[in-house]
Amino acid sequence: MAIYLLDDTWKVEVFLEPGDLEFEDNIRICIEEDCPFEEKILSAEEVNLFLTARQARQLGLALVEAAARSSDLNEKQ
Repeated sequence: MAIYLLDDTWKVEVFLEPGDLEFEDNIRICIEEDCPFEEKILSAEEVNLFLTARQARQLGLALVEAAARSSDLNEKQ
């Protein structure tokens, strides 16, 4: 599943990398950036981050917690 960010200029995909199952950090976050050069944030068109299962859980938890806080603040306004 792809998630599109920054006005659809970033395509972010998260998946288990089947070719790297022998490595502990086999969860891949792939970020592809498609925009004019002067608007680029990344120096490459594609960036890959490899996480361990523990790191992926930590990142997921941090995102869920931040989303919950954001929702709580938005409901109070």
